[in-house]
Amino acid sequence: MLCAASRVPAARIALSRATRLGPRSFSPSVRCAAAAMDKVEFGPSKLPGYEAGPKDAPGVIVLQEWWGITPIIKEQALMISKEGFRVLVPDLYKGKIGVDAEEASHLMNSLDFKGAVEELKQAADYLRATGAGRVGAVGMCMGGALAFAAAQHAGIDAAAPFYGIPDPAICQPDSIKIPVQAHFGKLDSLTGFSDPESAQKVFDKMKAAGCDVELFLYDGCGHAFLNALTDEGREKIKTIGQASPPEGEVKAAFERMVAFFKKHLAA
Repeated sequence: MLCAASRVPAARIALSRATRLGPRSFSPSVRCAAAAMDKVEFGPSKLPGYEAGPKDAPGVIVLQEWWGITPIIKEQALMISKEGFRVLVPDLYKGKIGVDAEEASHLMNSLDFKGAVEELKQAADYLRATGAGRVGAVGMCMGGALAFAAAQHAGIDAAAPFYGIPDPAICQPDSIKIPVQAHFGKLDSLTGFSDPESAQKVFDKMKAAGCDVELFLYDGCGHAFLNALTDEGREKIKTIGQASPPEGEVKAAFERMVAFFKKHLAA
């Protein structure tokens, strides 16, 4: 996901071609839920973000898709907080939102990924300094790739990346020393970034290196399947040409992620 010099990775091209989403709109219920999060600043540079949950609960950094921090991402974070966690959603785009695929692609291509990884370290430090004991990270799409990078570089305790593989310039997954639980859809068509074959290769390499890693592949799911936790998110999945995921598989993925964080962060 990191642009090396003038080279644009195939994963970014695949996202741009496969995702033709028009302007995003959200129901009042999603906007109301998202409004329940507190806006915060953290780190030496006063980085912006959104937070919810008890200060002394285990911390979970929730990482955005390439669109930015949409109401659906905030609602996903709130769902995690209701499971007994304190969540922090760092605003990596600093307030900008991709309202269509072209703008989202521009925002992602313009992101300083190495700088973003440093910001994730600051996010983990902030959570610990203000009450959280252990800290994990979960991310979807672009955020999934960054969750891998956070696992290697941000000093967190556990990571749950969803359908996103990092560029080698920011992360070598087989060097990760903390527990990782990865989730990918078998129908995901973003070759080289989140397709099941690429995910399996990363998993096999991590296992061979002795990493503590689990990989779950979901038969009826394509890209962005965790968005189907909400009705609004399920509608968005249809617009990007991915399979409508089975409700049971989406629920299983969420429950596995929650159980994983309770195991590794609640101690």
